[in-house]
Formats: sequence, structure tokens, C-alpha cells
Amino acid sequence: MSIAPSQSSAPHADATELEALRADLAATRYTVPAVEALLGPLAAAALHREERLPALRATQAARSGADAGVAALVRLFVLGADAPRRAVDAALPRLRTDGAARLGLVEAAGSGPDDPVRAVVDLRPYEASDAAGTVDWWLASDLGELATGRALRTDHVLGVGGASTTLAQVTVRDPRERVLDLGTGCGIQALHASRHAHAVVGTDISARALEFARFNTALAGLGPDRIALRSGSMLEPVAGERFDLVVSNPPFVITPRAAGVPAYEYRDGGRAGDAIVRELVTGVGAVLAPGGVAQLLGNWEVRAGEDWDERVGAWLDESGLDGWVIQRELQDPAEYAETWIRDGGATPDRDRPGWDALYAAWLDDFASRDVAAIGFGILTLRRPLAGPPSLRRLEEHTGTVHQPLGGHLAESLAAHDWLEATDDAALAAAHLRVAADVTEERYLTPGSPDPTVVLLRQGGGLGRAVQAGTALAGFVGACDGELAVGSLLRGLAAVLDVAADDVAADVLPAVRGLVRDGLLLRS
Repeated sequence: MSIAPSQSSAPHADATELEALRADLAATRYTVPAVEALLGPLAAAALHREERLPALRATQAARSGADAGVAALVRLFVLGADAPRRAVDAALPRLRTDGAARLGLVEAAGSGPDDPVRAVVDLRPYEASDAAGTVDWWLASDLGELATGRALRTDHVLGVGGASTTLAQVTVRDPRERVLDLGTGCGIQALHASRHAHAVVGTDISARALEFARFNTALAGLGPDRIALRSGSMLEPVAGERFDLVVSNPPFVITPRAAGVPAYEYRDGGRAGDAIVRELVTGVGAVLAPGGVAQLLGNWEVRAGEDWDERVGAWLDESGLDGWVIQRELQDPAEYAETWIRDGGATPDRDRPGWDALYAAWLDDFASRDVAAIGFGILTLRRPLAGPPSLRRLEEHTGTVHQPLGGHLAESLAAHDWLEATDDAALAAAHLRVAADVTEERYLTPGSPDPTVVLLRQGGGLGRAVQAGTALAGFVGACDGELAVGSLLRGLAAVLDVAADDVAADVLPAVRGLVRDGLLLRS
């Protein structure tokens, strides 16, 4: 007996059956470490490349052993393979197949023990670290192309991908009264926020996404009193309200507005070009409380003859907010088109004419606006407590950063505020120490007693490397928190036989930069 392919709705959040599901998943040890141990490094790595055969082989071998329950759940909910009813009942002994079907997780072909059962959603363990510590939940989303073998439906609800993980890791996690997760999707950012906020509101234009988010938050034991979910576009559902933190992984993908080009709700905001990101940057201040922070991911177009930061910088100017933008990637239009056409399930070997038509539509769309490249990055915005914005940073970091980055960003914002309120006289009275993750690198020409280059390298955060002259290197080397900055400068001036004012003029601007970026800390 076989099961016809399903066009599933979202799962149902029934409290009693969710309690049974939660207990079963815990008892079966359906966790990230257990799944990785079952698959082994070869199959796990292949699965990350969207190749499921090694994982099917690994789970097939484990179907009769001690890991049979985990193997059945992985085959069912991750790999999209049928499982016999007896295996599902054994893996979910409280809920059983019938309960899983009532929740909208599976479909069964019959009631016999060997009748096949098929998942209609993806349900997998999630484990991550953010600036507040480690988390682990189970998350439901739509089955992906790897499991179904079909292109995604346009109302597909995405699980946790690289962008979701990035946003969770870069978000500041100090205590907040109210948090808004704009474009909540399956609810992952709202779940992260629930650990450090009194109340969380998640919004989405997709009714199916909100149902998945409702299921996932309930499965995590969180009710509407902790995470309220609302339907609507952009900031409309929270107009007139104020939040201390706004997080958003918005549908920022730049998609041609052309016939025949599918618009996926999870990635396409319905605007032309990069208008949705501009709209968020310039509009989010309306729902930020004084001192409130907004953090979002986005794409932006780089027009021919312009630098990448010109366009985004103009958005910051228009927003009236403090702004810090970190560009992490830059793609040309062809690379970008290929990435997102494949993301929707199209491939040139499956349908060359269809692929070429989509490819041409994307290239034509970019050409119509003279787009030379597309940037991707992290935007951190803040409504000043009072007065005009004082922070405007646009920088590019395409190399490795040290996640979770949220704590570093929060510390850098606090350092910026301290520096804004601290003139040079007050800075001279401060006590500074070198951060524990900072190392010094010296490069010497063979035979020379003095280095030609001295680098101060940050081990955490953004991994910055700052070139230091003799005076700055000497100053940093003496920063142990014991003596005030002014005392160190005077001692350094005596050693170098230079006027103290000249040393201060040379060193203090660089010291401010090192404090701002976390290489020097206040004692």
C-alpha cells in the first residue's frame, strides 16, 4: 500500500497530544548529538550538502538496534522516507501514529503494523548557542526538496537555515521588556527571545507560518502569554506600540516581478529590488522605544559606479537611528540568480528551458536598475535615548567571525556610549586593561632588532587586526588596569623622550578605537 504525495496544512497545537509528543521525543533521545552519532560524519556531511543516500543507509542499518527509535524519526521527518506503523508506534509510544496524524505530522496508509506512514512536516531537533547560552528545542517546518523530491510550494514554511542561525547568534541578549520578531516564520527567533524578554510578539503575513510558529512555541512549553502571534504585513500588526528589541529575518531576497517567476512567501517580500530592507531600516524606528535596538539581515543592491555603503548609508541617514552595518558577502547578479533559483528547487539538468527562462528574468531585472552586485549583511539599529544619532558604522567583514556575536555587539554599543560621554580628560583618568583574547604579532626583517609591523589581533568578536605603531604598542602592553591612561601616557613619553601632549595626540584616537571594538576594556 502506498501514500499519495501530500499538500499538507500546518500541524495542530493540541495541548494534550503535544505533551505526549514532547515526552516521546525526549525519551527516544531525538536530539542533535544523538542524530549526529547515529548518522556518523560521512552521512551527516552529505546531508548538509543535500545528499540523503548515506543517511538513508545509516538509518536503515540502525532500524533494529538500540537507536531504532531515532533512526525511525530521522527517516520519517528529515529524510522523507516511509516508515512502518510499528516503527512509528515504537518511537512515539505515548502519542503513537494515530496521535501524530491528529497533530498533522504524518499520514498513514492503513492501520496494520506494516502499513507505511509518511511525514507531512519536517520535525527535527535544534541545538544552538547564542549570547545568552545554549538552547535545544524541536522544530516543525515544511518538508524540503530533499525529502519530497519536488520544488517548494510558494507558501513553504522554512525551517532553521543559515540565515536564521546567524541572526540568532548576532542578536543582543541582555534582558528586554518587549521583543518583536518581525516575519517570525517557524518561530525560531521568538523562541530565542523568550529566554531574555518578559513578552514577545511574533508577526507574519503567512497564515501557515503562524500555525507552525504556534505549534513550535507550544511544543517548547510557551503559551500566548509569553509569545503572542499576530497576522499582518511588516509593522502593521504593531502600529503604535513600542519594543525594546526588534529582530527580523525578513523576506529580503531580490526577486523579479515578472510573469513565470515564483514568489515564495518565506523569502520574497513582494517589493521591487531591495525596497523591503530599505522600508524596514527607515521605518522600524516608529516601533522602537528610546534605547531600543533593531537587528535584521538583508540584501542590498550595489549600482554600477557606486560603493556598497553609499546606498545603505543613505538609508541610515533617512532612518534617524544609530546604525551599524556589517557586510558579510557580495555576489554578482549571475551568482545571486543561480543561488536563489536553486533554492526554489529548479536545476538546469531537470528543466533547462525553465531554468534559462528564470535565469534571464533575474538578469534582466538587475540590468534594468544597473545593478553590479548584491550585498548581504547584518544591520544593527538603535533609537537614541535623546538627541540625534551618534553611531554610523558601515564596514565589511567577509572572513570568519566568532559566533555568537551578540555579546560582542552589545559590549561595543555600550563602549560607544561611554566614549561619546567621555572627553580626553576623562579618558586620561580611566583605567583600561587588554582583553583576554588579544594577542600581539611582531614581524621583523631578518637581522633587524626592531619590528617592521606590530599587529594587535582580536581572538573573538569580529577578529579584528589593528596595526600599531611603537607608541600604541607600548601603551597597550602596559594596560593591566592598575595605572590610569594619563599616567601610562606620561611614562611612555618619558621612555620615548617625546612630549606627553604629542604622545597623547598620537595614541588617544587609536585607544578610543580599541575600546570601541573591545580590544581594550574598562577596569
